[in-house]
Amino acid sequence: MPNLTPGDADDLLAAYKRARETRDVDAAMALYRSDADLRTDPFGEHLAGELAIRAHWNRLALEQVNVEFDAERAWASGSTVLAAWHGAWTRRDTAGRWRARGFVTFELDEDRLVVRERHWTLVRQVGIDTTVKPEPVPDDPGEGGAGDAG
Repeated sequence: MPNLTPGDADDLLAAYKRARETRDVDAAMALYRSDADLRTDPFGEHLAGELAIRAHWNRLALEQVNVEFDAERAWASGSTVLAAWHGAWTRRDTAGRWRARGFVTFELDEDRLVVRERHWTLVRQVGIDTTVKPEPVPDDPGEGGAGDAG
């Protein structure tokens, strides 16, 4: 297990931010080990493995535009990165603008790939994004669902 530095935490969060804001599913998947585990809600189902996590990221890329993600503070402890963050996005289907604040943990393996990711997130709709014309989003594009949080 790696002994991560604050720089390692910053590097991971910068790569996560790039993937999230550009909605680049392949860049996101490059952060995860193939058998990784992701939980976006502490009381919800976990997503296990590459296919489930890719479906989650595909759904985010499909449903959300004008995405922002910023880590406010980050810590590295052993093989774990912890971060307080805030973000925003517009739902493609309604043009509703959403803001979120949360806390995330990433547990990394010796190759610095994510093996476990956990989120605790508060989400609120804050208005309508007038730069986006609402478009229908398929209920199931064959890629699974992800909900509102990222």
